Amino acid sequence: MNQALHEAIERKYIAPTERKAGDFVGVEFEFPLINLRKQPVDLPEVQKIVKKFAETFHFTDQKIDDNGNLYSLTNPETGDNLSFDCSYNTLELSFGKEGNIHVLNERFRKFFQALQEEFFEIHHTLTGMGIHPYYKYNTYEPIANDRYRMLYHHLHAYRNYGNKFYHGIPTFSMLATASQVQLDVQKEDILQTLHTFNRLEPFKAVLFANSFYDGLPELIISRDYLWRYSSQGYNPHNLGMYETDFHNLEEYFDYVASQSIYCVQKGEKYLHFKPIPLYEYINLDSVTGSYFDAGTWKTSTFKPEIQDIAHHRSFKFADLTYRGTIEFRSACEQPVKDVFSHAVFHAGLSRKLDELTDLLEHDSVLYGHGYNASELRELLTYRKIPEFVDKKKLSAFLIQILEISEVGLHERGYQEENFLRPLFERAENLTNPALEFLNGLERGDSLESWISRYSAF
Repeated sequence: MNQALHEAIERKYIAPTERKAGDFVGVEFEFPLINLRKQPVDLPEVQKIVKKFAETFHFTDQKIDDNGNLYSLTNPETGDNLSFDCSYNTLELSFGKEGNIHVLNERFRKFFQALQEEFFEIHHTLTGMGIHPYYKYNTYEPIANDRYRMLYHHLHAYRNYGNKFYHGIPTFSMLATASQVQLDVQKEDILQTLHTFNRLEPFKAVLFANSFYDGLPELIISRDYLWRYSSQGYNPHNLGMYETDFHNLEEYFDYVASQSIYCVQKGEKYLHFKPIPLYEYINLDSVTGSYFDAGTWKTSTFKPEIQDIAHHRSFKFADLTYRGTIEFRSACEQPVKDVFSHAVFHAGLSRKLDELTDLLEHDSVLYGHGYNASELRELLTYRKIPEFVDKKKLSAFLIQILEISEVGLHERGYQEENFLRPLFERAENLTNPALEFLNGLERGDSLESWISRYSAF
């Protein structure tokens, strides 16, 4: 590998972990924003609500798109942020790092309730679903800034990327939502954490499935499919699971170098181009990218530089970040009443990493039947559990995993164990929000009743 690239990867991803890790948690929640009149989001009215929110909660650090709409606002004291993700169809609440998840929950409830009361007045709502339930009524325009225009254009460029299979839904980023958590990690724990949580992914699919999409009716986690067969999946190393175990950090550096970069910022231009592996990119004499200018897309040629690694981003289910954290991003958004279950699950397990590793290494419920971790994850995104899986043993094994997390949470000392309660119920009954939703529809429940149910505390 190019020595300069090696050093850049180490500076960006490893150096931040060479300090004593805290016990902090960072969370991000993406919620579909729904116009209950079955029309596109009423953006002018939504903007009034967001501006009132900013005044009420002192979110003074604000960003405005090219059309004058407020799309990101932050409280500079706490680091809490309200933003719109990709389009104005999805509202995201993210929070500055805290040790105690109860503190985050208190702030979340306060923010969410204030927004919901205002949204109800204009016949809108937020809900905890991993696919926008009214996606058919939405408009699909990117937020009018350089970053989201670039992403929109990149996702539509799949037609230019060869004969690979793509699903042809480049607007998926405007209808799929996730729950994400970041936890501090120390250098010596990076590889074990990535390995162990990679093996955990099939079990997480059972617990957190919540992205049914009627265009893929056999799946209860459509997000995996939508990401994998999009432009973001052009290089499979950029997303999903790891197909290899890393024996040392040098192997991890090589893996990062094999991931692709697809955008950079040069001056005021935000350019995107066909994804190129980093180890190839850095040795090229020139790259031609597309950028938006005065209403049209133009091209510009530039020479790659080592500092361009700042724009490298991958979307692995468990991903080392430049903040000295590992971000877990495979979970669909959860019903609002259970929204912190994903965060506490990981916080507890990361505290008991050795115990979790040992349990998963000796599993025979899912493993040992001829499938690797990523194959098992894919199988368990379907509504029907595979025939080779003993359901009673699977339920018992999920409970063992949750008990390990519970011990870890007890050791954290914040009395966060109650947030796990809904997961124990799911493990005992081998259910999840997607299955409960589908079963309800089959009983004759209305879609609206489930939108309401998954928006309630």
